[in-house]
Amino acid sequence: MPAALLSREDAIARIAEVFREHGFAGASLSAITEATGLGKGSLYNHFPGGKDQMGEEVLAHIDGWFETQVYAPLRDSDDPRAAITAMFDAVDAYFRSGRRICLVGAFALDVTRDRFASRVQDYFLRWIEALAAALHKGGAADARVLAETAVAGIQGALILSRALNDPAVFTRQIQEMRARLKAALA
Repeated sequence: MPAALLSREDAIARIAEVFREHGFAGASLSAITEATGLGKGSLYNHFPGGKDQMGEEVLAHIDGWFETQVYAPLRDSDDPRAAITAMFDAVDAYFRSGRRICLVGAFALDVTRDRFASRVQDYFLRWIEALAAALHKGGAADARVLAETAVAGIQGALILSRALNDPAVFTRQIQEMRARLKAALA
């Protein structure tokens, strides 16, 4: 898509992929301009705060997706079992069955951790809290611990899948966590 026709949302999505590929610190402006088709002047026009603003907006974009596709359905559903199943389906699709890293997790591990600490912490806490709420609503004992274990398992499975270059690791872990959470529901 020509840069002139590139929506802000599409630009943010392309910048996110540059951050996924190179990390925040390693993402050069030239890599970002190449991915978006926007010149440096246009990038600074859209993102006057530079790369830090791009990072904030990428994290906000991810947060928006997770809010609508994961957190809100977990919090608001009257059917916790269906909500948890939908969460695993959404997460599997979002992370492309283990072929896509968690950019928020990468920011948590990168040298930029402190710069984006509140956004990163909020992402994980909201996910754990929403999942714990659904598990609690479904009658699970130790809902908070189960939620922490599930989110940690998803994140760990992403790292292990990438380290081993084997997305099947992610798929197996998702299946295992689905079964474990299903069994915990009353």
